[in-house]
Amino acid sequence: MSERNRPGPAEPEQRDDAEQRDDAEWRDADGNEIDEDDRGLVYDIRTLVNRRRALGLFGGVAMVSLLAACATDSSSASSTGAATATGTATATPTPSASSSASASATATADLTEVPDETAGPYPGDGSNGVNVLDDSGIVRSDIRSSFGSSTTTAPGVPLNIQLTVRDVSTGNALAGAAVYLWHCNRDGEYSLYGSGVTNENYLRGVQQVDANGTVTFTSIYPAAYSGRWPHIHFEVYKDVATAVASGPIVKTSQIAMPKEACDLVYATTGYEQSVRNLASTSLASDNVFGNDSGIHQIASMSGSVAAGYTAALTIGV
Repeated sequence: MSERNRPGPAEPEQRDDAEQRDDAEWRDADGNEIDEDDRGLVYDIRTLVNRRRALGLFGGVAMVSLLAACATDSSSASSTGAATATGTATATPTPSASSSASASATATADLTEVPDETAGPYPGDGSNGVNVLDDSGIVRSDIRSSFGSSTTTAPGVPLNIQLTVRDVSTGNALAGAAVYLWHCNRDGEYSLYGSGVTNENYLRGVQQVDANGTVTFTSIYPAAYSGRWPHIHFEVYKDVATAVASGPIVKTSQIAMPKEACDLVYATTGYEQSVRNLASTSLASDNVFGNDSGIHQIASMSGSVAAGYTAALTIGV
């Protein structure tokens, strides 16, 4: 008798229904007796029930079913969360090596190169007149105020701009890279160029990415000016030294601001002109984002008018 059919020490061995059946039922087509191990689930269950071991079997079956159901629910919840998790932080367990590799492969597959866009007429990088990149003080995280001969601070709703720069071919952080970022003020004017702000250099700055490929600039929410959807400009360089020397640019592009946040910000004092300008354009009609409605350039937003916003975007280069 196999180990699984041997009676326990507290129970005397009894002949059960399965053992009392005619031997012919447990013989093959040639009349040879079928070994107990090969008689199948029906034989096993009948034997186990009569020996009071069925509870463990059915408990195991129930547990397997429960685990399968949990796995299905977990997969469904994960899929749903992925579609609705924007702006929501959730705790996750420490991944295993295999799950980390899988997550890395997925992240790489989902990473798309950000489209190349024009730097526009007010880059301040030397390509159209004035060059602020070689000025002492341009490497900074807080870009709200001018530096040098002026210390004017641009007014507006607070905005942190968080960019994560990654190599689109590997998904890895672009180690050592630098980002030059600039945008217009609350009135739609660009420092160094605009009316009344040619002597200002606020809302411009350079930073090196951290170990995760991320830079965060402290700024204000840009206006919507006539003819353009609200946006932020940036250039990616190999490193800070290349940026401040106006060297080769790795990527030039723009970030699109989401309409929901724009509507809330532009309802505040100082942004009145932006309300009209925003109403007269759209992402689809914008001369930069219009080809794909900025699908790869729309920032994810968190925060509020009172507390300030954070605009985040991953940049594949």
